[in-house]
Amino acid sequence: MSDERRRELGEGDAPVEGQLEESFDAIVDEGAQRLHRSTASMLITGLFGGLEVGLGVLGYLAVLHETGSHLLAGLAFGIGFMALLLAHSELFTENFLVPVAAVAAKEASLLQLAKLWGGTLLANLVGGWIFMWLLVQAFPQWKPEYDTTAHSFVDPGLTLQTAVLAILAGSTITLMTRMQQGADSDVGKILAALAGGFLLAGLSLHHSVLDSLLIFGGIHAGADVSYLDWLRWFGPTVLFNLVGGVGLVTALRLVRTKPLIEERRAQAPDDPDAPRGAS
Repeated sequence: MSDERRRELGEGDAPVEGQLEESFDAIVDEGAQRLHRSTASMLITGLFGGLEVGLGVLGYLAVLHETGSHLLAGLAFGIGFMALLLAHSELFTENFLVPVAAVAAKEASLLQLAKLWGGTLLANLVGGWIFMWLLVQAFPQWKPEYDTTAHSFVDPGLTLQTAVLAILAGSTITLMTRMQQGADSDVGKILAALAGGFLLAGLSLHHSVLDSLLIFGGIHAGADVSYLDWLRWFGPTVLFNLVGGVGLVTALRLVRTKPLIEERRAQAPDDPDAPRGAS
């Protein structure tokens, strides 16, 4: 790395900057691969994400039923993020960092990003809805937990507190993604997944996909909650998740790596929508 580049990045430690450059390149390359997948591949991956994160909901509700402790249940919820990591599926909110960096580097277009976000979100919800129907049939004795968790999200409405809880959820899962990108081993990635699950579920942060599963569970179990109630909660939650993930985490990291972005943009193809041969 040149002295000029080192000065632009604001650091004098060459090994640290070398790691930053290597990490940035890996993030952009992975983001471009995600964005250039076929629609079918993207939807299937998102569907699996909705189904597999349900394992975390299963663990969460089981521990909550036995202990009544949201913090202990939050530890069990990390199983869902472990499943996503090891099975290579994905959630909508996991795409707040890696694909955005690829778009910033002109390796893909905003249209492709919108397609990824919309398709993954829809597929997550479909997979999660199916999983929660199965869960309610398998464990009808958890009806009090289905009911109370669903109401805990839809009843407060849009307030300053619920907006901030959604912002924190978006920033937490995006930082979790960054931690996993920076980890050198599977153990480090798994620890990041467990930490993210604990914070999101244990503290009842408002996450558009994960908490939709809990609301779907309440609806399937006959709680006094409707799909309209869910939609009123869901719309603002998605928006504030974006604010937390893209605004508080991704944007600041893109500013930090501005020289690297400019270099990648200069090397980028003229047509960012062109196929890259990604599977």
